[in-house]
Formats: sequence, C-alpha cells, structure tokens
Amino acid sequence: MKQLAVVLLSGGLDSCVTAAVARRNFDLALFYLDYGQRTNARERRAFLEIADYYGVPARHRLAAATDALRRVGGSALTDRNVPVPDADVERNDVPLTYVPFRNALFLSLGVSWAESVGASSVYLGAVEEDSSGYPDCTQAFCDAFARAVDSGTRPESRIRILTPVIHLRKHQIVRLGVELGAPLHLTWSCYRNSDRACGRCDSCILRLKAFETAGIPDPAQRES
Repeated sequence: MKQLAVVLLSGGLDSCVTAAVARRNFDLALFYLDYGQRTNARERRAFLEIADYYGVPARHRLAAATDALRRVGGSALTDRNVPVPDADVERNDVPLTYVPFRNALFLSLGVSWAESVGASSVYLGAVEEDSSGYPDCTQAFCDAFARAVDSGTRPESRIRILTPVIHLRKHQIVRLGVELGAPLHLTWSCYRNSDRACGRCDSCILRLKAFETAGIPDPAQRES
C-alpha cells in the first residue's frame, strides 16, 4: 500500500502535472482552496474533474474556502475593481495578479490536512523558472517554508514539501504531463474568464507559448 501525499490542486496546468508526478509514488489526497479568486467556480470544476479522472475517493478530497485574501486585497485576482492586466513579457516587477503570500496560506492548510490524515508529503505546483514572477513560487520560499514545517509539526510527522516542476520551463511541464498521461484537457488557466480563455492575461500567454514550444496542441482548446 502506497503512502498518502497531499497535492495542492488549483485546477491549472502546473498543479495537474504535479498531481500526475505525485501519483507515481503515492496515493493522492487533493486539496483545493477557494480564496475569492475571479475564476473560482471554473477552477473548482477543474479540481473535481481531475479528482474524478484519478479516481480519488471523497475522503481524500478537501475543498476549503476563506475570504481572508479577498478582504486583504492587493491583487487583481481577488479585487474586482482592479482589472486583470494583459501579459507583459518585458516586465521585471511583481505583477498585479500576485496574491500577497497566497502560497503560504495554501501550504499551511495543506500541511495541516497532511498531518491530520497522516500524509508524508505535500506537493505544490510552483514554477520559478518560467512563470509570472511571484515571490512565493521560488525555491528559496519553498525551502524556508519546509524548515518552518519541520519546526511546527509533530516530530514523527516528517512532512516534506515537494515541488517537482519548480525548475522546469513551461513547455517541459507540458511534455511531462503528456508523458505521464495527465488530464491536461481538464485544466483551466485563464485569470479573467470562466467560459472561454481570454488569451491575453499572463497565465493564458504562458500556457499558449508552452504548448506552442512543446509542439503539442492544447487539448483544453478542443474541449471548450
């Protein structure tokens, strides 16, 4: 019998491929967070469909919700008064779509659940090399958080933070997903819309370029 791993699954490309990686060695426990993001309903649908695809039982699915990040504000993803900007590939600063310290909350809740259900690992689909430039998607942040987990959980829990795609380019993530049979057709990436991807936001542009560079048609486009 395999050990259990919690995968923080947003319903996007990176977290879906991360789940496929985790599945090679672990039974999956999938965690979703509704933090007031614009496309929550569509992302949650992707979460549920990916969970169904992998046959994850109900006891190993957890969808939690908090309005804290929406009330904190400071992000175009949670504040409807702040438009989601078009992608800017030349930008060097942190974009408006950054949700302040979101992954710290995501990881904290995931680790709490992992300790509760006896999971040995928590997987996060953070990408540093080829992403929007969020500071809570870096190796340094994940390493620091892992040290906090070691200090703040039971000694026998020994929960690891695993980030298998953090140093991959986006097109490499696509190819890895295809290699592992990940259900990329079920994923959702757009920051603006829940019906049809806008094709202009950071996340859409990164996804479009990734599939183009990988030389693979985006299966989600055929599903929409």
